[in-house]
Amino acid sequence: MKKNNLLKLLGIALVVAIVSTGVFYGLFVNSLSSSIRSGKTLVVAAKPLKTGTQLQDTDLKTIPWPADPLPPGFYGAVGDVIGSTVFDPIGEGEPVVAAHLATVQSGGGAGVPEGMRAVSIHVTDSSGVLALLRAGHKVDVQVVARQNSGGAEVRTALEDLTVLSVQPQAEVSSQGASLPVVTLLAKPADADVLAAADSGARVRLTLRNPLDDSTRARAPLSVDAVMRTSGTAGGGPIAAAQKPEGATAGAGGVAGGAPTGSVAKP
Repeated sequence: MKKNNLLKLLGIALVVAIVSTGVFYGLFVNSLSSSIRSGKTLVVAAKPLKTGTQLQDTDLKTIPWPADPLPPGFYGAVGDVIGSTVFDPIGEGEPVVAAHLATVQSGGGAGVPEGMRAVSIHVTDSSGVLALLRAGHKVDVQVVARQNSGGAEVRTALEDLTVLSVQPQAEVSSQGASLPVVTLLAKPADADVLAAADSGARVRLTLRNPLDDSTRARAPLSVDAVMRTSGTAGGGPIAAAQKPEGATAGAGGVAGGAPTGSVAKP
């Protein structure tokens, strides 16, 4: 009797296992088929793509993609990447992602748009600001130079530049000092200004509010001028010392005869 009961229980367990497996398999297959039938696709390389290849229709293909949405940086349509240039080699069947491509908006994931330059500078006396800096923040660049009299002169050389990266670990600069490095996004002419300042003067950074894109007239300010005068809010002797001779503010944000955003001449 006991043996018969055991056989019956084993039979019932076997039937339950078969039914459960069938139900699970049916649900899984239906879910997968439904995802594939949804029409979601993923762009992959139709053949090995070398660096420098400008993508054409024949270089790409799409495969079904069950998930929605696509992962960040992936593409769902071939037309989204036609004309882009391959920055890193892509293997056959490998997904095409933004980090592999050089486009007008971004150079191979480096974050350098067309017509712009990435410039690294050695930053001094800005440890507090560096602790706050992150990629995407906006900064102004101050240049501090020694005068023949032994004093110092400071000038805000450039304004509203975007931070690409921050390297808090110090490295030796061209002036022999060990300083942290910040990489900024700049126009080609401004890149030259940054290089000159980094090579021959001390460079400081001031952190801006990300929504503040205002600029102002900029002129050198010496320590002697600060010590001789006492500035007042909204103007005063220091404000007058910073204002270039004959500078006026007019329409279109032009101050002192120089368009806003340009490098002001001392």
